Amino acid sequence: MRLTGDDYAELDARLQEHDTHLQSRYPGERAGRQPVHTVYVPADRLDGFRDWGPSALKAMDEFGFPWREEGVEAKLRTEPIEDLRVDFEDGYGVRDDDQEDAEVLRAVKILRDGPRPPFLGLRIKSLEAPTRHRALRTLDLFLDSYQDTDIVVTLPKVSGPAQVEAMVALLDKLGAPIGFEIQVELPSAILSADGVATVAQLITAAEGRCTGLHYGTYDYSAAAGVAAAYQAMDHPAADYAKAVMQVAAAQTGVRLSDGSTNVLPVGTRDEVHHAWELHHRLVRRSLERGFYQGWDLHPAQLPTRYAATYAFFRDGRDTAITRLRRYVDRQDSGIADEPATARALAAYLLRGLDCGALTDAGFSRPELMTFL
Repeated sequence: MRLTGDDYAELDARLQEHDTHLQSRYPGERAGRQPVHTVYVPADRLDGFRDWGPSALKAMDEFGFPWREEGVEAKLRTEPIEDLRVDFEDGYGVRDDDQEDAEVLRAVKILRDGPRPPFLGLRIKSLEAPTRHRALRTLDLFLDSYQDTDIVVTLPKVSGPAQVEAMVALLDKLGAPIGFEIQVELPSAILSADGVATVAQLITAAEGRCTGLHYGTYDYSAAAGVAAAYQAMDHPAADYAKAVMQVAAAQTGVRLSDGSTNVLPVGTRDEVHHAWELHHRLVRRSLERGFYQGWDLHPAQLPTRYAATYAFFRDGRDTAITRLRRYVDRQDSGIADEPATARALAAYLLRGLDCGALTDAGFSRPELMTFL
């Protein structure tokens, strides 16, 4: 043995700063349930969000929903929306200050006067110069009126770390112990002019306040020069942006959300079925690529959201349980799983339990948690 205790101590001292960096910057996956979707409802139409479940069930009956996945109808009756966002940005538009102020107070009253989804928040306007003051005013008024910390703020059209730093300072100024999501809707939020991956800088600039990165399908595609007819969640430009987001967010505790499709299930039976087939395929595609959350824009998208999500977890349940059991029991098999894969298998089963797709994951929840 040529190394002494002093050598070990010297190496520990050399790497102490890096060890601290790893612990703070890469704490691992965020604990707790992640919603499978976020529903954006314009503030002036918020009073209708409690009708989304009945509307979704009506569409299933009226147009003949083709995927009868067990539990979907029960989900639509009990918890149709998992994550609600009161939208004061693109879905709401530009109004005069008095009107938006009144809408903020009305939104707070609606949220307080009845059952609410398990996750909720608001999307303010961007911190770009033309909308900055209105964004601050809306946020200030909402937080002052709502008087609770069970919300998240969505910050749209982020173009650089300075806006994220400003958001952190703003929340500190307001004394608001809440987090915020960053919407990636501009190519400059992925790659800066000097070739740096901006999205990683955004997470760092948030100082632990960033809870999620949400991809904005149509703003991003348009800014990247994709023709309107080809703007979609599965366009190569979208896949590139989301791949960079995924790498930047890995092990940071920042969660990912895919965007939306604007092909809505409305119109004739054929038009509704076409939209359902597209949405079902895109939801499944996102799940297979590690994006466990997405945006929904219409009540009739909820059936396909849950049908695709439930099928994804049920299709892989037995294989995941078998592989994890063999890993625990150190059994030989045709797949040489490592600790990281065991964590991924456990996380997959936990997600299935959280969203209601699985009622039996082969392991108890505490057992699954030991892998994470």
